[in-house]
Order: sequence, then structure tokens, then C-alpha cells
Amino acid sequence: MPGLYIGGTTGFAGKNLLALALALTFKEDGYRVGFMKPVGYMPRELEHQMGDEDAYFIQSILNLDHELDLVTPVLFDDKFKTRTLTRDCPDLMGKIESAYQTLSRDKDVMIISGSGSFLHAGKHCDVAGLEVSRTLGAKVILVDRFFKEFYYDYLISSHEQLGSDMIGAVFNCVPSSKIDDVAELMTPLFQRKGIALLGTIPDDPRLNSHRIKDLAQRLRGKIISAPRNTDHLVDNFLIGTMQVENFMTHFKKKRNSAVIVGGDRSDLQLVALEGRCPCLILTGNLYPNDLILSRSDALEIPIIVVREDTYSVAKEMEKILSSSKFREPSLIDYGVKMIRSNLDIPRIKQGLGL
Repeated sequence: MPGLYIGGTTGFAGKNLLALALALTFKEDGYRVGFMKPVGYMPRELEHQMGDEDAYFIQSILNLDHELDLVTPVLFDDKFKTRTLTRDCPDLMGKIESAYQTLSRDKDVMIISGSGSFLHAGKHCDVAGLEVSRTLGAKVILVDRFFKEFYYDYLISSHEQLGSDMIGAVFNCVPSSKIDDVAELMTPLFQRKGIALLGTIPDDPRLNSHRIKDLAQRLRGKIISAPRNTDHLVDNFLIGTMQVENFMTHFKKKRNSAVIVGGDRSDLQLVALEGRCPCLILTGNLYPNDLILSRSDALEIPIIVVREDTYSVAKEMEKILSSSKFREPSLIDYGVKMIRSNLDIPRIKQGLGL
């Protein structure tokens, strides 16, 4: 029974969506698929038990119903993390092995989703991805999400340690301006190093989308108008700190962007509303005047009021959009199809012996 560990060069590289796409693909091909996330960093009380939020979500999509402490036997909440930093760690790998044996029973293939950096996350307790994949005897695919650069040295170093256990690498969220670099630079480099490039997933703003009400929650803001339209998706943001003429030029290029603007800039607020922006985010805990509120209600465009200043909110939005968590069914379907169309599935099956 082969196991496939999906690791990443960084956190939020796209491991979970890739794991889900492969699991669904194998299921459709008739294989009995199991899933686990050995180490979790997203603790949450779910169904009256503590578990990893991502693992719970993926298991529900795959119609699996194992106990959460079995799917994620090592869960780093704040208290547990402090204990592992201040004293010797318990036998965490033993828990992982035991859970894996139970979950893999009667399965044709196991999908194992990693957390954080494959080489580093959990290293202080000997449960980094490299140690886990070796212990479980799993093959490995590493995902490298493009954050200003490709982490090719990381991938090469991982391959040197994994050898034939590394099926290959996947580049994720690659902007159109860098697609040629993959073909002309990265692919030849990997070929010389003996690393298979299994896919290049282009950057797609839609896959970074968030519902307006989720943005409000994560920004600790208050929705003060048009609450019925807060299920709409936002895939970018625009900062309104400029003159109206300059703002309009940028706004026309980013129609589906939340507009972050000071609560006292009614001129920019009105332009954004009349331009049908998806939502306004007003900073400084300043509420809009009656004209803005009435137009917002008439156009059914939500307004979120937040306490922080514009710069702080913009930095938080950058973090939110670069750490997407897939929860929208339409986005999951879209993302899975996109990955499948850009992934060398036959080569992955061959690497697993399927």
C-alpha cells in the first residue's frame, strides 16, 4: 500500500489543495484512498473534539469519518508547543506511526498532507516532513509556491536527502511573467539534477478569493451595511490614499478588489461605490457619512469598518490573500480542475506503483 506525502518549501505553498486534487483523482479511478495530516498547526474544536481545521475539511470532502486525533495525531496548540520547546518531546513519531497503520488499513493509497516547511517545521520534535515521510515509507512530492522567487535550492537539497523517494516537484502560483523561466531555466536545471517537474500551476487571482464576511472576521471589522451581500468573493485589494484621478486609473484595472480607504475619505469612497467595487473597508474606526451609507445600501455594496490604520490593514490583507484556505465549494472544484489540467498524473501514479 503506497503512501504519498505532499510537502512544501514553505507554509501556505498549496499542499492541501494538491493533496485533495490527487485524492479525488485516485478515488475517481477506483482506488480506496485514505488521508492523514500527521502534524497540525491549525487547532480548533470541531464536533466537540480538538483537531486540525485543514485535516477536518479535507476529510469531509473525501467522505471519511475517522476520529480527528487519529487523522492528526500531533496537534500543536499553544500549550503543547510551549511544552515541546521547554522539555524533551514525548514519542510523537510513535503516535504518527500507530495512527498511520490504522488509517491505511484496507486502503490502496494513502495521501499524507504536510505542514509548513518540509525540512524544518516540527524539527525540534523530530516530526519534520523529512522524518515523517521516511518513517512511514512514503513517496514525496514537494510544492514550491512562487513568492518573488523559486526556491530551487530547497528542492535540490530535499532531493539529495530523499533520493528516489522524491517523485518530483510542483511549482504553484507562477505568474505569467515567470512561465518562460520554468521552461527555459528551471526544467533544464532539474533535469541535470535528476528531479522531475510534475507540473506548473499558473497564478490565478480567483484561487486567492475570500468571501467578504470572512475578510471582515479576519480583519476584526464590523459590517455596517448590505450584510446580505457578504458571500461575494474578493480576490485583491486597492489602497485609496491618492488623489481621485489617480485612484480611478488604478481602480479600473482592479474591478474585483476590496477598497481600503480612510473613513474620512468620502470622495474616494463614493468613487469606489459608483464603480461597483465588491466592498469598502474603512480604516481608523471612522464611520462614513449618511450619503455614503445610503449609496452603499442602494447599491448593496457592503462596508466594513476596522480599527487599524490603512497601512496596517493593507499588510494584514496581503497576509490573508497569500495564505488562502479553500472553503468555497466552487473554488475547490475550480482549483482541483486547474491542478489536474497542469499536473503529470500518469507520472505520479508510476512513481507510486499504481
